Amino acid sequence: MNHNLWSCNHPRNFWRCQPDPGAQDWQEAIRRALPALELDPCPATIEAALELTLGEGQFGARRWQLDPLRRLYYVLKPLIPRKISYYLRRKHQKRARSKFPLGWPVEKRYVRFQWEVMRQVLIATNQTSLDFIHFWPDGARLCLVLTHDIETGEGQKQAGRLADLEQGLGFRSSFNFVPESYPLDRGLIGALIDRGFEVGIHGLKHDGMLFSSRRRFMKRARKINMYLKEFNAAGFRSPLTHRHPDWMQELEIEYDLSFFDTDPYEPQPGGCMSIWPFTIGRFIELPYTLVQDCTLVNILGESTPQLWLDKIDFLARHFGMALVNIHPDHLDSQTYKNILNRFLNEINCRDDCWKALPREVARWWRARSEAHAGTHDLRVSRGTLVLQQQALEVI
Repeated sequence: MNHNLWSCNHPRNFWRCQPDPGAQDWQEAIRRALPALELDPCPATIEAALELTLGEGQFGARRWQLDPLRRLYYVLKPLIPRKISYYLRRKHQKRARSKFPLGWPVEKRYVRFQWEVMRQVLIATNQTSLDFIHFWPDGARLCLVLTHDIETGEGQKQAGRLADLEQGLGFRSSFNFVPESYPLDRGLIGALIDRGFEVGIHGLKHDGMLFSSRRRFMKRARKINMYLKEFNAAGFRSPLTHRHPDWMQELEIEYDLSFFDTDPYEPQPGGCMSIWPFTIGRFIELPYTLVQDCTLVNILGESTPQLWLDKIDFLARHFGMALVNIHPDHLDSQTYKNILNRFLNEINCRDDCWKALPREVARWWRARSEAHAGTHDLRVSRGTLVLQQQALEVI
């Protein structure tokens, strides 16, 4: 594993303080804050902490490899009806939760660590407040990103209806297509782009085999890059959120959507623990922070978006990113439609939200890391960190 993949995510780069405290103050603040991660053993350096959290190192050296049983499952998956697949996952869900080392649906420790770093910086510099470049444009408390993976030809047929629904409520989203699993409707793709939606690539085939070997990945990556160029796409999500950040450096992308903050139910369970974008080598990672719709309905048995809405309150308190993956393949279900309608209408009632395409968020996050507090063309707002009675507040 290339440990330098995470090096750009130092808390100093995350907070973007103006003026910037000295390197020694950051080093001491980080040292004092590392116990807030509650990792055993406690990492001794920020490099080790980033590898264990953003790099999911706490899940072991073989975390990017599927175990033999899961590999067999993907060989047999084309023969297994979707209802049986969901039944097996429902049977497995309690066991998955009981052995999962992260909090779910909310994992607070990485958030607590970042806030504790800044509290310690203020203490170390003997200050009660410090300005920083705000997380989102115009000082928004929350960033909302809607994404859609189109897994089948039937899902592709539903994509236009989903776009109509979102556009009618004032939203835009990204639609991620699987280039070689069904005939692509290039007319639909062009129409979505013309209407202000975004198009991304969702692997090459939806078969769970993208990372089965380095050789296979390299062969598919060349084709994926070809489709990225053909559709002028900036983003990628791996089918089934299989991921291998080292290998993914071969993809010619601005951003990726294959990671998540916490999720015990995915084929590669785990989580980067971050509710914000972060850098993985050459690209920006936009982890999903709201449980996927198919897990919400078919695994957890939910019939409302309350699990999403409750977590959004947590995300907004910490200036996080609410990124969700909703599959057009399920839009013929009334339960799915009811959940989506209520969710979008609830979001529309908020006045603290930046509703953005993933491409916009990735470019914003990269520009923020390079911007000065007075840069007006990036819609940069200045926030203030305030230390009051040993508590850190952001105003």
